[in-house]
Amino acid sequence: MVRIRGTVGEVPVDLTVELDDSDWARLGSALNVPAPAQPEMAAAPAAKPLNQDEALWQVAKDLLRKAGQLSGPDLLDQLEGLTGSAAAGKRLLVRLRHSSQVKVVSGGDTPLYSWIE
Repeated sequence: MVRIRGTVGEVPVDLTVELDDSDWARLGSALNVPAPAQPEMAAAPAAKPLNQDEALWQVAKDLLRKAGQLSGPDLLDQLEGLTGSAAAGKRLLVRLRHSSQVKVVSGGDTPLYSWIE
């Protein structure tokens, strides 16, 4: 389930979207996220599905990876839009800052977040 809160113009919006596995797969393919490998044997244990926080974390990493580099305010705006919450967007921003795959440098007035391979 994804909850989106904010405004459209001056109209407040509070939207809850429920996604099943096929919806998440379509969303992942739209973002060019590789699909998880399917087990070849039917007896193999199923992989634990990502919870909503981990799914948002993957999307946040993909967002920065595709952009290559974003300023802190631009990245925060996109993360807030993704999560529907300023607090959740800030949590993802902090998590990105501490990720070994992200380099943060001072870009004058704002930090610049860069994806490193």
